[in-house]
Amino acid sequence: MAATIITTEDLMEFKEELLEEFKKLMVEHTHPQPKNWLRSSDIRRRFEISPSTLHSLRSRNIIPSYKVGGLVFYDAEEIDQIILDNKVEPMDGTV
Repeated sequence: MAATIITTEDLMEFKEELLEEFKKLMVEHTHPQPKNWLRSSDIRRRFEISPSTLHSLRSRNIIPSYKVGGLVFYDAEEIDQIILDNKVEPMDGTV
């Protein structure tokens, strides 16, 4: 196995990168970004689905929801991630 020489400059660069990452984590932890909450009407309009389709997705635990009183809310980031996680690859020979 070949030896790798690490210079003082390499260590200083690593230190700076590490400190920047820690700073970012501290900012995120101490000042978390507020969530972007969507209502059922927002979801239905965004994806052009009916109330019954949305209810079906929610009741089958396909999309997570949060209920406060009689209102149902959805986390926009979670919905976006579900869409990305369920990407359908095109079949061979189709465009």
